[in-house]
Amino acid sequence: MTSEQSSFSFNPSRLKRDPKSPRTLLGLIMTAIAGLFTLLAVIPLGFVLYYILIKGFSSINLQSFTQLPPPPMVENQGGFGNALLGTMIMVGIATLISVPIGVMTAIYLSEFSAGSKVAEWVRFATNVLSGVPSIIIGVFAYGILVINPIPWFYRGYSAWAGGFALALLMLPTIIRATEEALKLVPREVRWASVGVGANDYQTVLQVVLPAAIPAIVTGVTLGVARAAGETAPLLFTALNTQFWPNWDEWLFEPTASLSVLVYNFATVPFENQNEIAFAAALVLVLFVLITNIVARVVTSRETY
Repeated sequence: MTSEQSSFSFNPSRLKRDPKSPRTLLGLIMTAIAGLFTLLAVIPLGFVLYYILIKGFSSINLQSFTQLPPPPMVENQGGFGNALLGTMIMVGIATLISVPIGVMTAIYLSEFSAGSKVAEWVRFATNVLSGVPSIIIGVFAYGILVINPIPWFYRGYSAWAGGFALALLMLPTIIRATEEALKLVPREVRWASVGVGANDYQTVLQVVLPAAIPAIVTGVTLGVARAAGETAPLLFTALNTQFWPNWDEWLFEPTASLSVLVYNFATVPFENQNEIAFAAALVLVLFVLITNIVARVVTSRETY
């Protein structure tokens, strides 16, 4: 050991940054600015939640979930039961349409496209679809399902048309989430499956896809949360009704929804209908909050 080496000794205090140095002060200032803007982003959400909770909780009760919307100026009666049921029906239809298509599309993009031109165009179309305003989706569904020119095909406002419009809104979210989830599965897992004799389809369906299920569920729940709160597409496709669904033709008749009910009742000059609107808005907000919490919990699980 040389005298130069022996004279060196590690001193942890030398690694501490001078709190008065320009670099430290700049870091503190930038952290404070970032925290301030984060707070400014959260404050509007806090005010919205506070307003909806205060107005909604004072108006909601058990009959809100079981009765039909009240006529004007009828106090202490009525609810949004048909709108809640209609929302569940249309979101269910949208989920049944969008999940298989979205998951299979993502499997193709992640596992079988290998950077092909087709995959590039599909990703481009997905990005464009995610940026299309929801009202344009509603107009499109209105044109092909409500006033379609095909004589033998059903036309008119219906739960089916509303579910189709919501499915188009859910597709980009599901495709993106599923593709990213599949990419996160390590390549070694695929190689191990192929090494024991599985073909490509067996590897994807029996090994890769199950490993990515939690993240896929996250994408689906986020898509459902977005679809449940949409109003414009349903105005063009499902319209609205003051009655319960007719179970003989429940897919092919105008259907109520929570978002449209809030849109119709929040601006009328009748206090009883305003109260129903705030109660329905509270249910929508809680639904979106719960779905996001479920998505976070599912994502936090170890998948592989």
